[in-house]
Amino acid sequence: MERFEAFQKDRALVNGLDISYLLGGSGSPVLLLHGYPQCNLIWHKITGALSATHRVLAPDLRGYGESDKPDASNEDHSIYCKRTTASDVVELADRVGLDRFHVVGHDRGARVGHRLALDHPDRVISLVSLDVMPSQAAFDAMDSQLAYAWFHWHLMRQPYPLPETLIGNSAEAYFDFLMERWCATDGAIDDELYAIYKSYFCRPDCVHATCAEYRSVVLDLEHDETDRGRKLSCPVAVYWGANTTKRPGWQTGKGLDMVAAWRDRAHSVEGQGLDCGHFIPEEKPEELSSLLLDFFARSDAART
Repeated sequence: MERFEAFQKDRALVNGLDISYLLGGSGSPVLLLHGYPQCNLIWHKITGALSATHRVLAPDLRGYGESDKPDASNEDHSIYCKRTTASDVVELADRVGLDRFHVVGHDRGARVGHRLALDHPDRVISLVSLDVMPSQAAFDAMDSQLAYAWFHWHLMRQPYPLPETLIGNSAEAYFDFLMERWCATDGAIDDELYAIYKSYFCRPDCVHATCAEYRSVVLDLEHDETDRGRKLSCPVAVYWGANTTKRPGWQTGKGLDMVAAWRDRAHSVEGQGLDCGHFIPEEKPEELSSLLLDFFARSDAART
């Protein structure tokens, strides 16, 4: 793909799994962590701008894309909990020589990034969350609107193999529904990429892995409870898709506030909504790139 021509594509054995990743550019390091139901290709519209001044690492998280998808039919939630995936990312960063880094997470990647910043605070220069309410805040305040918007959470939390069976029997229709409902910008995702995302997602091992990853919220919330009240010391930026016409109740339900929820979890938080849906890196790439580069520059300057 054109935007990744200057990037190295490789695999590394991390925590016993093969993790696929893209690596390119030079400068202050940045980790890009994708979300559901996609893979690291979601960053293709912004990596050109970021890699001009930053060393950029974009893995496929365990269970997604071309990375390994371990079986978790025994419902061992430690296999896909955010703590485990965050440790994958840190070990991968070690393997490619990145010590400290900015973390940008979209969707599930933001939850991994949040846990990474809690578990490895000395490694994180800054954290950016894209269209994500902290899990603990959302489940503490779950209401009918948020439950409606997050139907997929409640489906995939069901015991194995019910969600795998229901989604797997209609994987293409399910994927198409999510992508259509969550995107508010016509033409934002080109046909070639859409076909790649869909081909990865509809594989039975990916359906299982993603269900297991959502089921692991049981353990994620235990980890979050242990850290309740603990605030991140790194600067945090929060950007979200403000167009929720097709996804009412998304992230905030009736009463949550995105920035306020993150300010409960970090000392320094800034943020704003963007005129788009969930897929910010593909729906608003120029605006996002500008915001990220400015935030990274200020965060780097604050360290010196």
